[in-house]
Amino acid sequence: MAGVMERTLGILELLAREGEGLPLAAIAERLGMPRSAAHRLLSDLVRYGYVRQVRDQGDYMLTTKLTSLGLGFLGEMGILDAAQPLLDRLAEISGELVRLAVVDDRCLTWVAKAQGATRGLRYDPDMGAVAKLSCSSSGLAWLSTLSDEMALELVAEQGFGNVEEYGPQAPTTVSELLEALRETRTRGVSMTVETFSPGMNAMATPVRRANQPALGTLSIAGPSIRFTEERMQALGDELLKVADELAASTSASSLLRAGRPSTASQL
Repeated sequence: MAGVMERTLGILELLAREGEGLPLAAIAERLGMPRSAAHRLLSDLVRYGYVRQVRDQGDYMLTTKLTSLGLGFLGEMGILDAAQPLLDRLAEISGELVRLAVVDDRCLTWVAKAQGATRGLRYDPDMGAVAKLSCSSSGLAWLSTLSDEMALELVAEQGFGNVEEYGPQAPTTVSELLEALRETRTRGVSMTVETFSPGMNAMATPVRRANQPALGTLSIAGPSIRFTEERMQALGDELLKVADELAASTSASSLLRAGRPSTASQL
């Protein structure tokens, strides 16, 4: 039987993916726990300010308390101070969404962004999400710095991104993934076409000093109708340049200095 902590974290992670909230019955069913247990945990989370109920007997949804804690943590780590000016510059040059992800043990999490699109279609997902390694440009960029064995181990833990949930071109086999990693290593930049999300393209590169383990990734993403393969190729040098500047400035952030997967076999 799952412990209280595991169930509590499961509720928080589930509600983080459901911006409109969920009813008690749906939460209990999706997490495989009795309604009575789910209700007790939700009541505690409401009492401590992490969850609120939209109305009496209504859906449960997260408050902004977790967001505030996360932003406070990032501020204390110096990530935003060190990275934001560089992200803003790259967003202005590219005219698209620029994101920084950091390696946190065996995961990759988006922690900062800058939006370059001022009109028309915009791709602007929430921060704090964990990257799907097998089909996101950020994931492929990080995996390309690891051995094939370690990359496959991390993807096996997380699972491949299926085309129903992610993009129609998402790699779904080991051979497709390894081919994508080979191409990324050759270019130094991952380029994905509708792999993470339908109608969206992206490119990313590792943030690393020399041949040291990657600290994170820097990515640019936008609608495929505008952010074409030709556009991505044209921005490759600028992306690499800003990533090098980010790597040089990482002494300002203890989180960026520390990030690497445990027991990783590096290239």
